[in-house]
Amino acid sequence: MPSEKVLEVKKQQVAALKERIQNSCAGVIVNYEGISVADDTKLRKELREAGVEYTVIKNTLIRLALDGTGLEGMDSVLEGTSAIATSKEDYVAAARILGKYEEQIKTFKMKSGFIDKDVIGEEKLSELSKLPSREVLLATVLSAFNAPIAALSLIHISEPTRPEPISY
Repeated sequence: MPSEKVLEVKKQQVAALKERIQNSCAGVIVNYEGISVADDTKLRKELREAGVEYTVIKNTLIRLALDGTGLEGMDSVLEGTSAIATSKEDYVAAARILGKYEEQIKTFKMKSGFIDKDVIGEEKLSELSKLPSREVLLATVLSAFNAPIAALSLIHISEPTRPEPISY
C-alpha cells in the first residue's frame, strides 16, 4: 500500500493533467517506445517551441485524468508506454510534430487524440499530421484572396478609341 505522501503526489499529478486536458484545444497520446535519448530531446524541444506540453506519465494516471472530461473513449489505447502532448492554441502542432517522428521511428506511434473534446483515432491523427502549419495555411488563404486583385492590375485599361466617321 503506497504511503499517504505518494498518494497525495499522484492526486496532484492527476488534477494538474486533468486541468491541462480541459484547457487544451487538442491533444495526442503516443507510444514513445523505441525513441533514443537524442531524438527524445529533439522532439521535446520542437514541441516546446510550438507551444505543446509533452509529458510521459503512467496509463493509470492518464485514465484518472480523462475521467469526467468527455474523453473517456481514449481509455482503450492506454497500454504499454504512453506520453501525452497537449496544445492550448494550435490544433495541429502536436500531431504534425509527433507524426514526423512516427514516420522516422517505426515503434513510435500516435495512439489516439482529441480536438475540442472529440476523440479522434489514428487515421484522423495521420491526416492532421500532414496538414501544413497555421502560418502556411493563412498565407495560402491570403494569396487566394489577393489573386483577383493582382489579376486586375495586369489588365491594361487604355483610353477608348473612337471609330472613324463613315462617309457616304
